Formats: sequence, C-alpha cells, structure tokens
Amino acid sequence: MTKPETTMRGAAWRPFAAAGLAAALGACALAPAAERAGDPAEGLKVAQAQCAACHSVGASGTSPVAAAKPFRFILSTYNPNALEADLKNAVRVGHMSMPQFYFSDAHVEDLLAYLSTIQTRESDQ
Repeated sequence: MTKPETTMRGAAWRPFAAAGLAAALGACALAPAAERAGDPAEGLKVAQAQCAACHSVGASGTSPVAAAKPFRFILSTYNPNALEADLKNAVRVGHMSMPQFYFSDAHVEDLLAYLSTIQTRESDQ
C-alpha cells in the first residue's frame, strides 16, 4: 500500500490548502454597509463635488442628467461591496458614458457611508 504524499511537493495537501485559502479570503470579505468606517458628512461632500453634475445626490429630487440614477437608489441595484471595489480600482461604474473617477480609499468609504444613509427603493417613491 502506498502512503499519500505529505510533502509540499505532493498533491495530497492541495485540497486542504484550497479550503484554507477560501476560508482566509472569506474572512477578508468587506464589511457590510452598516459597519463601514466612512464619514457620511464627508461622503456627501465627495458626492456634491464629483457626482452632482449628473446625479441627484440627496434623499430626494431628480438627477440633472435623466439617465443618471439618483444616488438614493444606487445600492438597490449595485452591490455595495462590488461598488466599493470598483470605485477603489477606478473601474468605470454604471455605464460607459460616465466619467472615470479616481477616489482615495477614504473617499470611497465616506461616499459609501453617505449612500447608506439615503437609500430607498425606487418602488417606494
């Protein structure tokens, strides 16, 4: 009977390593919006400075650009963790005609903290 390979070169340890990696990555998952460390007041400032030309950034009102979703509806259609990652990585979010912005990590956290304070569903309006 052959013993399973137990050295780092062998294949027997790989399923355990994959499970360990998956667990470690899961532990590093982003915090839910309610636990974000950002400052909503600073997030409003970021939204007003960078986004208000196209989006309604408040708790009510229509967007200056009809195709730009009001910020109070953003998280009902965009996963907050995905939005955070996209903003931090300067990914063009929303649509191709949206300008690409470069936000600091702190500004992204602030913006997401602000967004979490004004969210509502479009069906509630």
